Amino acid sequence: MQMRKLAINGGSPIRTCPFAAWPIWDEREEHALLEVLRSGVWGALDPERSKVAQFERAFARSHHARHGLCVTNGSAALEVALRAAGVGLGDEVIVPAYTFIATASACLMAGAAPVFVDIDPDSYNIDPARVEEAITARTKAIIPVHIGGCPADMDRILPIAQSHGLSVIEDACQAHAASWKGSRVGSMGDMGCFSFQSSKNINAGEGGIILTQSDELANRVWSVRNCGRVREGLWYQHEHVGFNYRMTEWQGAILLAQLARMEDLARRREANAARLSGRLAGIAGITPQGRDPRVTQHAYHLYILRYDAVSFGGLNRAAFLAALQAEGIPCSKGYYPLYRTRAIQRGVVGLRGSVSGNQAGYELPDCPVTERACDEEGVWLAQNLLLGTKDDVDDIVLAIAKIKENAGSVPREA
Repeated sequence: MQMRKLAINGGSPIRTCPFAAWPIWDEREEHALLEVLRSGVWGALDPERSKVAQFERAFARSHHARHGLCVTNGSAALEVALRAAGVGLGDEVIVPAYTFIATASACLMAGAAPVFVDIDPDSYNIDPARVEEAITARTKAIIPVHIGGCPADMDRILPIAQSHGLSVIEDACQAHAASWKGSRVGSMGDMGCFSFQSSKNINAGEGGIILTQSDELANRVWSVRNCGRVREGLWYQHEHVGFNYRMTEWQGAILLAQLARMEDLARRREANAARLSGRLAGIAGITPQGRDPRVTQHAYHLYILRYDAVSFGGLNRAAFLAALQAEGIPCSKGYYPLYRTRAIQRGVVGLRGSVSGNQAGYELPDCPVTERACDEEGVWLAQNLLLGTKDDVDDIVLAIAKIKENAGSVPREA
């Protein structure tokens, strides 16, 4: 017997109340902001006592890193890390094709060309086998992205980089508190970059941080984010080309409060994601993002699943998403292949022209898994859907099951 009429066809939705609100805050954030306000010290210039400095030390410690250096946002973190690694004009940086544009645009901002490689069909993380194939004499670095908070295969990526003398900059902007074999992401490569943008699992509206174990790289990052100054120098002594990427005390204060609940919220997401994955296992055509057994903690900034239209009677993903949203479950299709983005294509072509004088057109890379993920399969649920109750999780399953049983009545999308 079929379930009741779909909401998209005028029936009652599975869910009518909102999921857990984001951001989560309480009197700790309020008190911290008032403390900064009344102090009259709103810029993070004191290297020992500032809120930003306190957060840098605490976040680095929580992620098993020696140094933490805050910047204005996660995109800036990637660019500053590339510059600190010595990446510059004419270099190439290997990046996954399935990621946010900042991973690639940071390369262009540093004067380097992003080289896109395909992703693993199970995890949607960068495919290490494709990384080795993409290395050329111009390659300077690899940026593995821990997509949705799921750690990439660092056991394979790090040896590849080491054997070719390449820097590894972890894009952990979606992966706060995630771990690979017990090691926190952001601490395993040469540098690791995190974002504190509004949607992220730790939220200050904007902000970012770069982690590293290296004293030398920490000093380079410090200089790049501080207008080219050096730690031991005078205020108007500029030894390198840099920019002002400093974070404010307002953000540092909020982040200290947010950090205090990071571990508890991470455990809640893990528990609810495990329940969701277990219950979705009974619905053919819905496959949660693959999780390597070496992943000891998934951040679940995104809960990613793969949708198979054939199992839903040929219902395409756009129609499925529309039906799921109508049932009260916020969802999206996720990324567009970065190499199809006009900004990236223009940037790469322009860069190559300035380096070699060659104004040839942009050649699309061979990334069939990325194409499938972006055009047909990928479905995203945001992290706040995993911060509620078991009933919240069960509503997601009920909504998907309801669509599956009534797939033939869902209006087809073009």
